[in-house]
Amino acid sequence: MTTETTQTAAPSGAARRTFFRHGSLFAAGMVAATAIAPRAGMAATPSSSTSDDLAILNVALGLEYQAIAAYQVGAESGLLRKPVLDVAVKFQSQHKDHAAVLASTIKRLGGKAVQAKTVADYGFPTDKLKTQGDVLAFAAGLEKGAARAYLGAVPQFHNKDLARAAASIMGDETMHWAILLNAMGQDPVPAAFIG
Repeated sequence: MTTETTQTAAPSGAARRTFFRHGSLFAAGMVAATAIAPRAGMAATPSSSTSDDLAILNVALGLEYQAIAAYQVGAESGLLRKPVLDVAVKFQSQHKDHAAVLASTIKRLGGKAVQAKTVADYGFPTDKLKTQGDVLAFAAGLEKGAARAYLGAVPQFHNKDLARAAASIMGDETMHWAILLNAMGQDPVPAAFIG
């Protein structure tokens, strides 16, 4: 995480709820989809199935921007001590990688990527972040939600390469969640399933 102001975007509350209600998506495997899209012969004018996939990708991009902003808040809070701060910076960097690949994939599929918003637009509960544990719990909750969202999104993709890429991102989000739980002294694998 850097000290620069991070510009972020997220879907509206209704869009975010719809996204999660329908199984949705949140955050590193879109690299594969970016490489595959041109070979798969994706048209400049998206088909209805491609349009559906683009909608999922754009919500995911907005949520990745939200994750970047959340880790920015954590880094700038002054509450994270090394080596926890280093891990948070690494996770933010991975979310930035997710966002870059998602935006590139959207463009390659003929769509228009959502635009970034400011950190303040998220209304994060910064008044409740008083300790390193508070920041870790906040981040863990977001990562858990991300893992579940990707789990729901995987079967919704029409393009199986995008589904595979989303599954890869789900793995990354799940690792983030487990590491954050461990850092809080909690069981890093609290159940046999994440769904």
